[in-house]
Amino acid sequence: MIHFPPNDFSDRDLSRQSVFLAGSIEMGVAELWQDRAAVAFDAAGMDVFNPRRPDWDSTWTQDITNIHFFRQVKWELDALDAADFIVMYFDPATKSPISLLELGLHAGSGKLSVVCPKGFWRKGNVDIVCDRYNITQYDTLDVMVEAVIAKSLTKRKSVDTKY
Repeated sequence: MIHFPPNDFSDRDLSRQSVFLAGSIEMGVAELWQDRAAVAFDAAGMDVFNPRRPDWDSTWTQDITNIHFFRQVKWELDALDAADFIVMYFDPATKSPISLLELGLHAGSGKLSVVCPKGFWRKGNVDIVCDRYNITQYDTLDVMVEAVIAKSLTKRKSVDTKY
């Protein structure tokens, strides 16, 4: 199942592994990588937290007092915490400051997988953080998605064999 903000996901089936799609999202600049990844993870039986909501309004003021913006950011923070896996893609055409913030927030979580192609303006910083926190980096989005699905299946099997 694919979850979008600001919809509540607290009643989701916790026996399903989940993944948050973090990374470049700059409207009109970043490629629509979340759509491709969401379909693959959903087809593999995973819950997907996709922050790229279909009804985003770019006129919303990015301020804590704007209820729409507040709910978006709160949903993202809650979903990042709830996810079993966080995949992060840095599109070289973007700056992605919030993705860099999320990388820092979750670097020590053990949940991150990253793709940061050559050309991303802060690739060196991303590489060093990933090295420091033993975060696996992948060359392409497709390879990362396949690897996370495989990890999910391995986790699922290990949970199933415990009972």
